[in-house]
Amino acid sequence: MSAEPDGNAAAMRSGARRSTGRTRPRNPWFPFGTGEGAPVRLLCLPHAGAGAAVYRAWARGLPGTIAACPVEPPGRGTRSSEQPLTSAVEIARQLAPEVLATVRPPYAIFGHSTGALCAFEVVREIRRLGAPLPVHLYVAGRRPPSMPMMRTELAGLPADELAVVLRRLGGTPEELLADPFLLELIQPLLVADFHVNEMYRYRAEPPLPIPITAFASTEDHFAEPGQVAGWQRETTDRYAQLVFNGGHFAIFDNSPTVLGRIAADLEP
Repeated sequence: MSAEPDGNAAAMRSGARRSTGRTRPRNPWFPFGTGEGAPVRLLCLPHAGAGAAVYRAWARGLPGTIAACPVEPPGRGTRSSEQPLTSAVEIARQLAPEVLATVRPPYAIFGHSTGALCAFEVVREIRRLGAPLPVHLYVAGRRPPSMPMMRTELAGLPADELAVVLRRLGGTPEELLADPFLLELIQPLLVADFHVNEMYRYRAEPPLPIPITAFASTEDHFAEPGQVAGWQRETTDRYAQLVFNGGHFAIFDNSPTVLGRIAADLEP
């Protein structure tokens, strides 16, 4: 799982610049803004250990009619001084009202891994609030919410053992894995984020009345393509699934294809 240390530092510097002078402070959930100049917005929720900066480059891969709006949960990036949340339902309860107050429709939601679970719960929470739903839900690298995740005990691991676990999962820069200080620094966030995924308890509710598109990868042991197909039970609208060669982070290696598919769906 990627902690994106350099991206988070850049995000903190960027957020600091935006909050000075006469510029209106950003909503902390949306450190790069909410794409008010574009007809359509794509909210992007990060995977475990990552922050909004992991999606910063996506703005360049989408047409001008679609704005990428990375989401920054507490405990990372520009919010690194805050306590991370350990429940997808609680994240949704806090984020959904901010979306409704800040993000102008139409918009879609994308989430990778832990972010996919949180994106799903955000849509459910918006429905409970009786507000208009996003036009599309995109999920990647995550089993359907009704299928429990495997447990990965990270709390209390010494740095060398934590590095072994993260190296096996993939996606974490080798220079971070080789630095015990940085590993110790990000361990509380990783523990909290893995808790979000592994301790989630699915609650049966009616399927969502919006399209769902899922992205899977052939070597993703967290979410095998056959497992990912279970997301189709969560929609009464159309369902699509794309499968890439690679592991858990293959969507970032194939971002032109991912963004091309999203653009084809969302362009006005």
